[in-house]
Amino acid sequence: MNLDDLAPWASDPRRSRGRRIAEWLAPPRNEHQRDRDRIVHSTAFRRLVYKTQVFINHEGDLFRTRLTHSLEVAQLGRSAARALRLNEDLVEAIALAHDLGHTPFGHAGQDALHACMHEHGGFEHNLQSLRVVDALEARYPAFDGLNLTFETREGILKHCPRSQAERMLRTEPNGPGLRFLQGTQPSLEAQLVNLADEMAYNAHDIDDGIRSGLITLAQMEEVALFVHWRDETLAEHPTLGDKPGRRLLFETLRRMLSAQVGDLIAATGRNVAAHAPADAQAVRQLPPLAGFSAELRARNTELKRFLFRQLYRHPQVVQTTALARTAVAELFAAYMAAPGEMPADFAAAPELPRAVADYIAGMTDRFALREHTRLTGRRLFAE
Repeated sequence: MNLDDLAPWASDPRRSRGRRIAEWLAPPRNEHQRDRDRIVHSTAFRRLVYKTQVFINHEGDLFRTRLTHSLEVAQLGRSAARALRLNEDLVEAIALAHDLGHTPFGHAGQDALHACMHEHGGFEHNLQSLRVVDALEARYPAFDGLNLTFETREGILKHCPRSQAERMLRTEPNGPGLRFLQGTQPSLEAQLVNLADEMAYNAHDIDDGIRSGLITLAQMEEVALFVHWRDETLAEHPTLGDKPGRRLLFETLRRMLSAQVGDLIAATGRNVAAHAPADAQAVRQLPPLAGFSAELRARNTELKRFLFRQLYRHPQVVQTTALARTAVAELFAAYMAAPGEMPADFAAAPELPRAVADYIAGMTDRFALREHTRLTGRRLFAE
């Protein structure tokens, strides 16, 4: 990426708002490349390989994990960023870090941990991702966390309740929590990652859902977006539907994703042209500029409703997530009763409930299951 080719409204690392703790530059890398490298080498990033999306880790080796999801988000985001002359390195850094705070067992784990932390400030994986890069990673002698640039941290913090934003501002008055009180937007790069995240999980949840047998190609007839690209695929390759294997599904999803990226580029380009922001800071004062066309938004909404109804609320998924919630709740109770069962640095933390949440959130699926069996003597999932 040639920085001189960036659009005027792109985030230029040469004009970054910097890091909370000042550091020397590290050429030839720019500051957002440096963020990406720190994220890739972090412990939390490596753990994503055994944290799952919809399916628990023991259910199969080919389902998406948080790591493969993050890589897919980065790829989709960079494709759009390149076409729009935005900062690809920043897009990649945000994409690779956006799920670092996710618990084991996907959203079921988050819901259970939030319930456990109800009287202690709650738990939200997005805030936890920022906490990981700001405080929990312990790699550098001069500071806790990864000391990332403001722009990367801003992009990681996708959601933030007002009460939490107010607490954050007490320690960092001009930090990434401020925009949630002012009603402003993040960078265009952060906006792109949010939409790349949506595209990635919609597509791979179709793939994983069909691979698992919980949804079928016949059921996908309900989804106009999928049917359009499947029919186009069959028109060009009429014998593909008769062949064994998954090529028809793969090609349909490939075309669907390509069309979505193209729509995102075109719609975002129109929005930028209409508002003509002078620079990256001006983007923050405008309505969201990254987006899809109205037609594609409607089709994406239909797809999400289908997945919620047919996959996320499938009886088998519901049963598994119920067991996952039990595992997290019982781990939380066990560590609160016996902090010494955790590593010493967590056991000695001044705020025990938050330390327990930090420890559990950092677990992989399989480590959480092993710990649950060790502490309770029960095995929740069959081998």
